[in-house]
Amino acid sequence: MLIGDVQGWVDNFVSFDDRFLERIAAAWPECMAVLPEQLGEDDITINLVDRLAKDVVVRRLCHWVEYQFEPFGLAADGSKYSKGIIDIAVLFDWDRERYLAYECKRLNVINGGSRSSLATVYVTQGMMRFLTEQYAEQLPVGCMLGYVLDGDVPFANSRIADAIGSHVPLALAEGPTPLAAIETIERFRTRHTRQTGLQIELRHALFSKLSTVAKNA
Repeated sequence: MLIGDVQGWVDNFVSFDDRFLERIAAAWPECMAVLPEQLGEDDITINLVDRLAKDVVVRRLCHWVEYQFEPFGLAADGSKYSKGIIDIAVLFDWDRERYLAYECKRLNVINGGSRSSLATVYVTQGMMRFLTEQYAEQLPVGCMLGYVLDGDVPFANSRIADAIGSHVPLALAEGPTPLAAIETIERFRTRHTRQTGLQIELRHALFSKLSTVAKNA
């Protein structure tokens, strides 16, 4: 739960996301270098969080970076329950209800010589969890990380844009709007209207496995 000016929190979340992505960009080459060619989403995320939790800059920016964070819901009888598992959550203090969520998805996966964009999964099993408030309940900002495994970021970006535009339940109010790139990370943002009438801004970052490794080889 946020206390005080909501726009102030939005500004803080956005500013943190910019700086956090800079640290992910710095950790990305070493993270990719130790992983096998065939990558699972969890393999990438675990190794990324391990490096971020040890990063001296990240430690100054937040309280903790949690892998597979479980936000709590409130039942009618007053008891708490798990609402699911967020891939990465950044906690700024001891308040579990105030965090910045990062949902991670693989994109452009090659199987048997054919490419699956997985853009629909990115939307329906990623972005929609923010719209239903399974993630980031009553919070104004959420984040998506796309791991582009074949390095073709323009293709991934195009397919995601198509998937966003065709999925009516996203209740798209604005975007996709490009954001300034950070290193080789392509970014954009979207704004959506939840069933409560409140809006949430989703910030998207696409990471190219191949181009980032090549740049730092």
